[in-house]
Amino acid sequence: MAEHDLQSQLDELRNHLAQDTPLTEEERASLQAIANDIEIRLASQAEGVSNDSLVDGVNLAVERFEVSHPSTAMTLRNIMQTLANMGI
Repeated sequence: MAEHDLQSQLDELRNHLAQDTPLTEEERASLQAIANDIEIRLASQAEGVSNDSLVDGVNLAVERFEVSHPSTAMTLRNIMQTLANMGI
């Protein structure tokens, strides 16, 4: 169930990227990298694989987008919660 939630949140993040949201190229690349990392995590479904970089990346993105792009930050917070629920 958590994987399904994470997939839904990944789709939502990709929707944010597809919109004409005023993002710099650096911000867009950062979000794309997070989306790619989540996609890899969903594809591998490997237990015991260290995902510290994924969690750290999402956490930093939340802080970065909190003021300038609150809806994107909310999506990222939801991803953080789902990752926590998955034990990541």
